[in-house]
Amino acid sequence: MLGLNTKLKQYEASGKKIRVALVGAGQMGKGMVSQMTLMHGMMPSVVVDIDPKNAISAYTLAGIKEDDIAVVSTLSEMNAAIEKGKYVVSDNSEIACKANLIDAVVDATGVPDVGARIALDSILNQKHITMLNVETDVVIGPLLKQLADNAGVIYTGTAGDEPGAVKELYDFADGMGFDIVAIGKGKNNPVNLASTPESVYEQAMKEGVSPKMLTSFKDGTKTMVEMTAMANAMGYIPDVRGAHAPVAGVKDLPGLFRLKKDGGILNQYKIVDYVNGIAPGVFIIVTTNLEQVHHEMQYLSMGPGPNYVLYRPYHLTSLETPLTVARSVLYHEPTIVPMGGKPIAETLAVAKKDLKAGEKLDGIGGYTVYGTIDTYENGKAANGVPLGLINKNAVMTKDVSKGELITFDAVTLDKETLIYKLRNLQETLIG
Repeated sequence: MLGLNTKLKQYEASGKKIRVALVGAGQMGKGMVSQMTLMHGMMPSVVVDIDPKNAISAYTLAGIKEDDIAVVSTLSEMNAAIEKGKYVVSDNSEIACKANLIDAVVDATGVPDVGARIALDSILNQKHITMLNVETDVVIGPLLKQLADNAGVIYTGTAGDEPGAVKELYDFADGMGFDIVAIGKGKNNPVNLASTPESVYEQAMKEGVSPKMLTSFKDGTKTMVEMTAMANAMGYIPDVRGAHAPVAGVKDLPGLFRLKKDGGILNQYKIVDYVNGIAPGVFIIVTTNLEQVHHEMQYLSMGPGPNYVLYRPYHLTSLETPLTVARSVLYHEPTIVPMGGKPIAETLAVAKKDLKAGEKLDGIGGYTVYGTIDTYENGKAANGVPLGLINKNAVMTKDVSKGELITFDAVTLDKETLIYKLRNLQETLIG
C-alpha cells in the first residue's frame, strides 16, 4: 500500500475520482461509505440495498445531505444522476454494475448466490469487483478470477478482512525470503456450534448486526470460510479438519506451531489455523535455514527461534476496503485472489442438529448447518457439499446425524441458483 495515498491525491488533483458502487448497506457497508468520503480520489457514487432506506442511511451517516441523494430505479436514471454528481441509491444491483461512470463494484452482501450474480455482472460489464463476500469466493473464486482475467478487470478479496490482512503479512515475509510455515487468524470467542439466530438475537440487536451474521461468527462458520480463502490464495492446508484452534497468546505461537516431533501441535508445515486468544489479530509463523538471520531475529527480540511470529494486532474490515478498490483501479492489482487450478481447501457443510429426510435446510448463519474447513481433495473424497451451495430450497433425502458432513447423496440442492451453475462449470474446467 506504500504510496497509494499519494497516488489518490494526484488522481484527485487531475480532476478524477474513482467512482464506486457498493452493494449491501449493512454494518460493513455503512462503515465503508463513511470511510470513503474521507479519502482523496474516491467517491461512493452508488449504494444498493434491498431496502433503500439502508442505503440512504449509509450516506446520511457519512454527513451527506439528503438533497444530494438521488433514489433511482432504472439505468438511465442512474447514469443521469451520477453525471450530475449525485449520490445514488437503488435496490437494483444489476444496473449499478452497468452504470457508465462506475469504475469498481464492492459486494458486501455476504450471501453466496447474490455474490455470484454481482461478481458476474461486474465482470461482464468490465467493472473491477472487490469481494467483501468471502462466502462466494470460497465456492467459485477460481472461476470468477479466470473470467475477470479474460475480461481485463480485477477480481479481488479485500484488505481489512482477515484473509487480506494475512496476505499482506505473507507477501512481506515471502518477499524477504523467509520460510513461512503457518498462517492464521485469531477468534474473538470460543466456537459454539449450537448457535442460532434465535440464541444470538439479543446480542445482535444490541450490537446492531444481523442475527444470521452473528450466528455465522459464533458457530465458527465465518472463521472456516476465512481460512479457506487464505488456503486458496496462499496454498496452505488445514492440518486437520476444522483446524487445531489452540487457546494461546501471541508469544506462545512459535512454540505451538511446530511439528509434533519438536514439541508442537502440527503434523506438517504449510498449514492454516486459528487461535482463541489473539483476536482481532492475524499472524504468520516464519523460519529460516541461515544462522545469521536467526542471530539477527533473536537480536531484534523476535524470540529464541527457530520459529518466529509476525503478528498484526488489528484488521479494519470494510474501513480498509477502499484501499483494495483504489489498488485495483490505479495499479490493476488485487489484494488477495485464489490460486489457479483446483482449490486448496473447502468449507464443507455439517449438520448442526439431527436432520431427517424431507427436512428443508437454510444456509450460512441458520439453524440447520455450519461450516468446517478441510482440504479440497478430502472434501471430494468424502462427497461433501460446499456450504455455499446450500440455501432454503435444499431438502434432505437421507437422515444425517448432528455433527456429520452433509454429502451430495444426502441432499437435493437448488440447481437453479447461479452459484450452483458456476460451481459446476468450475468443476468441469478444473477436471
